Amino acid sequence: MFFPRLQDVNLEPLWEEKLNHKLAIKHSLLFSEIEGTKTCIVEEETLGDALNYFSKLSLGYPVSIVDAESFERLKNKFLEIQTGSDFEDMGTTSDELIEVEGDLLEFIRNSQDLLSSEDSAPIIKLVNSLFFQALQKGASDIHIESGERKGEVRLRIDGALKKHLDLEKNIVNLVINRVKVISNLDISEKRVPQDGRTQLSISGKSIDVRVSILPTYHGERVVMRILSQSEHIPTLESLGFAEDITKDLYKLLNHAHGMILVTGPTGSGKSTTLHACMQHISTPDKNIITVEDPVEYNADNISQIQVNTKVGLTFAAGLRSILRQDPDIIMVGEIRDSETADIALRSALTGHLLLSTLHTNDATSSLSRLMDMGIENFLISSTLLGVLAQRLTRKLCLHCKEETRLAPATTQEINVPADGTYFKSEGCKECDFTGYKGRQAIGELFIIDDQVKEMMKDGFNDYQVREAMKKEGMRTIADKLREMLIAGTTSYEEAIRVGLMDG
Repeated sequence: MFFPRLQDVNLEPLWEEKLNHKLAIKHSLLFSEIEGTKTCIVEEETLGDALNYFSKLSLGYPVSIVDAESFERLKNKFLEIQTGSDFEDMGTTSDELIEVEGDLLEFIRNSQDLLSSEDSAPIIKLVNSLFFQALQKGASDIHIESGERKGEVRLRIDGALKKHLDLEKNIVNLVINRVKVISNLDISEKRVPQDGRTQLSISGKSIDVRVSILPTYHGERVVMRILSQSEHIPTLESLGFAEDITKDLYKLLNHAHGMILVTGPTGSGKSTTLHACMQHISTPDKNIITVEDPVEYNADNISQIQVNTKVGLTFAAGLRSILRQDPDIIMVGEIRDSETADIALRSALTGHLLLSTLHTNDATSSLSRLMDMGIENFLISSTLLGVLAQRLTRKLCLHCKEETRLAPATTQEINVPADGTYFKSEGCKECDFTGYKGRQAIGELFIIDDQVKEMMKDGFNDYQVREAMKKEGMRTIADKLREMLIAGTTSYEEAIRVGLMDG
């Protein structure tokens, strides 16, 4: 019998309710549409079993044989759909779930690819599908909270938390126990906070997850942060910075020694920018070492140290040890105290390029922040090369954004044309009814030139330095937000939230 053979094809699954796909997948029989014809897809290795099962189905579909890789690709897509539908059909009767708790311990962490563990118990399926859906929606964190009468799961997508689903009270504890099992945490300990991490494999991709568990009044709550692997570290261009900023930042990164700071509030993408910078400058002839809390991006070509205060490995202690490792480039996750700041600046003075982050609202106020930490003026002016302040702005969904007018008083206040066309968020299926899809990094780059050094020597304050820099042509975050608003890529509400009024 002759069947057409297909090589290297990326087929889409044909999911028909009338068929028992779970059984079909067990017998290695998949379905797809090829040039508009419903077709059975099989592979050489399991051909006999697949055709045997196919003959019982009495479907008049033609059969095509594909290579192993294409088959695996299509099978993964089927498993993804199946995980989703299992999750919807899941009979969550409490008795069935209570029995499961004992079995959870038998599932050893990382036992197999999450999506293919189809015979596992309902709670495991529920947790698996949570991870799967979080990844599909591009969430950075999964929150599981226990309330008085029920629990709820929320996902942080594009920086904003969005409710995902409600859980019955008795299920929440089982879900949290399952999370503890895969993160190697103590199931019996419910009174103290616990931290752990786990690795998952979902449709062939491995993902690192950091888990934090906190006891609250009504039970525990869990936050899981999905961390990225090195292949996901973006370039500075793809983060969305304006061309002038990336160009100037690349110039600063060419310096052999000195300090470059990235500032901004929590969750404004500082670590991502630092890692993008390091990927840009990492070459085989450079020794790059970082000390981070926690290590968020797992990069191949860089030695990364994880801060561990329990054993006395603080930023300052880590930084001291790094200096004995003959580094060319050092990255310190965050300058939190005067000791770290002092060692960091002195190492930048002695011939290392040092990258780090600070918590300040704009680029110019990092000068006084360092002075507050007791760093001498001459140390700052002789080592600091530049400061990048950044924010993440949500972009309006292209499918549903709507034109809107801004009140004359508003346009005057934020200094934009009164008769301009502006857009507001609406919400549709494409953007999960949030009105926004994707985020863009915007920043202001403050370069420490001779003029700034003079002003520091003369004791000028932040505001005076900032005004002088604006006159010199420094583009601020507020300027960038104004441009995005006029271009229609973001809304007035989002621009205000990010800092349009900060000047």
